[in-house]
Amino acid sequence: MRLRSPALALILSSCAYPSIVCAEQQQPFILNHEFPVREDPFYEFRWPVHKVGIIGAGVGGLITYRTLAQAGYDVRLYERDHHPGGVWHYTEETPLNAPIPNLPVVNADYTPSLPPNGTRLPHEEEHFQVDENWLTAERKAHRLPKPVWASLKSNAPHIPELHWPEDLPWEISAKQLQSYVRAFASYHSLNTNDENPNVFYNTRVELIEKRFIDGRHHGWTMTLKEFIQTGPQSYKVKWWTEDFDAIAIATGRYNSPSVSPITGLAEWNDKFPENIHHSRQYRRPEGFTNKTVLIIGAASSGAEIAAELNTFASKVYLSTRVHPHPHYPLELFIPFIPKNTTMIPEVKSFNPLGTATKMSEGTIELFNGTKIAGIDHVLVCTGFRYTYPFLPQYINPSLRGNETASEGPQPLVTDGSHVRSLHLDLFYIEEPTLAFININGGMQSFVYAEYLAAAAASVWKGHAKLPTQNEMWRTYSQRLRDFGGIFEKHWLFLGSGAADGEMRYFVAWVNEAAVRYGGKQINGPSKA
Repeated sequence: MRLRSPALALILSSCAYPSIVCAEQQQPFILNHEFPVREDPFYEFRWPVHKVGIIGAGVGGLITYRTLAQAGYDVRLYERDHHPGGVWHYTEETPLNAPIPNLPVVNADYTPSLPPNGTRLPHEEEHFQVDENWLTAERKAHRLPKPVWASLKSNAPHIPELHWPEDLPWEISAKQLQSYVRAFASYHSLNTNDENPNVFYNTRVELIEKRFIDGRHHGWTMTLKEFIQTGPQSYKVKWWTEDFDAIAIATGRYNSPSVSPITGLAEWNDKFPENIHHSRQYRRPEGFTNKTVLIIGAASSGAEIAAELNTFASKVYLSTRVHPHPHYPLELFIPFIPKNTTMIPEVKSFNPLGTATKMSEGTIELFNGTKIAGIDHVLVCTGFRYTYPFLPQYINPSLRGNETASEGPQPLVTDGSHVRSLHLDLFYIEEPTLAFININGGMQSFVYAEYLAAAAASVWKGHAKLPTQNEMWRTYSQRLRDFGGIFEKHWLFLGSGAADGEMRYFVAWVNEAAVRYGGKQINGPSKA
């Protein structure tokens, strides 16, 4: 269990019962011994928070906008794509080929595009007669088509405010989820066609820097870039800056592909780039008809794509490595993989191609010594990395394991496998006016964001209190020791039990603050 500050120990215990009282049923009460007023110091913000910028119009960003706006904040929402929905905005357009090997984590998603030095902002440019292939690549890099395939289904729970119909099937399509998230956006006037002056689509955040007033840090400045293709060979861009007191980052976990550093894979990709793809580029199985396909990685995407390809491909190999401990995706998905899928161990190397003119002429060696050949396509389903290109000052790839920065700010990202230096996986400890929404794995993002957004709204109002910075670092360090002392990719994985506990914690924390200082109380997670 994650350790919390002593100030909230009793509050946490109050929501450990099987049933939870809804906010509508709760009555204001006088604080007594169950909720002691503690005299110890809390974190004090150096400036009041009134204006908040939100990055990302997926479900987390949309819920955060609604919550903060209803709490009285002056809110702006920025989305690089041309529609809301985040990962659930499905299009037939595929992302650019994933770089092999991986790019440095600082620009693994994109390299920020800043206006020419000395340019006075806002600054606009319009370009004509540009190369169509270059323009397509530039547009894709800006908007980033999402890693969703045509047949993908999900049993995502409803947003608490917008219930699914009672007769809805257990699993629904990506298209239905896309429409559902857009409906939520429309209900709050956040959709593309709502002409909300506080919502900006086709707009990517290029840089976030500290804002200084009279030599003191006082908020943040965003540099923004709008990119609009105006014709087959023309486009226009606009750069400008906006100042904020706080920023909520809801960019999701599926932006920067992770490709395992397998010996020889880069050489094969250089020679046959149309035959090797990351799972984010997969859309439909028909293109693999009568082909032999190697899928690397057997978690959710690898297992589901393998199952779909089996009715089209002549042969499917699914490679997975042995984990030292039980791993949720493997336990969940492997039992449902069709029996005609050939399960193989981890790939050791893609052997030199020599004079091969087709990829199927090459050989691939496994860690058990077996060699396979005749592979027509490789799908790399090894997940994604965390990266925030607009916060380069908080990315430090030189750190490993449990290392910390000896000087400068403690990083948010090191190798891309996790995000660190956060309190409650939400607030950046060194400057809690930066918040991160839905960065955890193993939770239901349609529900979990409700509690993160409510916590941010309450904390930035000065209602719910954060522990002192030293106390946040202490509990954070204790959590790392309990985790094994070394950061790795499961650092942010919750699972249903832990996620439910986290949500109940947020309910107790936010509602206790609402009773004491005012503000909206929130419901606990539904058992439905």
